[in-house]
Amino acid sequence: MNNKLTQLFQEKNKNLLNVYFTAGYPKKESTAEVLLALQNSGVDMIEVGMPYSDPIADGPIIQQSNMAAIENGMTIQLLFEQLNNAKSRITTPLIMMGYLNPVLQYGLNKFCEDAASAGISGIILPDLPMYEFEEVYAPIFKKNNLSFIFLITPQTSEERIKKADKLSSGFLYAVSSSSTTGNNLNTDDKTAYFERIAGMKLKNPLMIGFGINNKATFATACSYAAGAIIGSAYIKALTENNDIINSTGNFIHAIR
Repeated sequence: MNNKLTQLFQEKNKNLLNVYFTAGYPKKESTAEVLLALQNSGVDMIEVGMPYSDPIADGPIIQQSNMAAIENGMTIQLLFEQLNNAKSRITTPLIMMGYLNPVLQYGLNKFCEDAASAGISGIILPDLPMYEFEEVYAPIFKKNNLSFIFLITPQTSEERIKKADKLSSGFLYAVSSSSTTGNNLNTDDKTAYFERIAGMKLKNPLMIGFGINNKATFATACSYAAGAIIGSAYIKALTENNDIINSTGNFIHAIR
């Protein structure tokens, strides 16, 4: 059964732009405004970050936005309320990205049910081990028609890449480096990695993330994959200019 994310990839498979933002940032009530601004700017999918106090894969810009959102009073429950209030106006596929601990505290069954009800198409939990997903949680995501997206890095073995591809649906998230988010994409030493993955004939489309921050890095990533994911650079744009509509429109226009 298709969701909006899998339908998107059936309709389009090149130059896809996925933009991450932290829910509840810059203000607690900003979530819907950011969603609509990104949608109106023509992004292909939106990654909604669930604020967490210890976002281990993220660099200082996203860490700061997480802490600010938590201080603003953001919780998963409030995020679902905001998503439900906005879902009639959102046609762009939505992915929730966060970490396992708060999801388990919320209750994974309830989380998946509430995510599906709020219009979410996919989930990214970088610290959920593959074996645990396969043995315990996969049926819950499938029952709720939620794609689950695994991350791979330049250090991931071919065997694990194939396993991640087998277990993922929607797309496979290729992290451009083993560092945290927000670092520049150094394409010289990534070319072999991107070409290796592209040559593996994986079942899922590939989206490249970490270090994508301008038109050039977006174009480079798209030359090796279905598209790219931008996070820190967009959060930085929102931080520098709290006018969400203008800062979003200007940022996306500069990328594309």
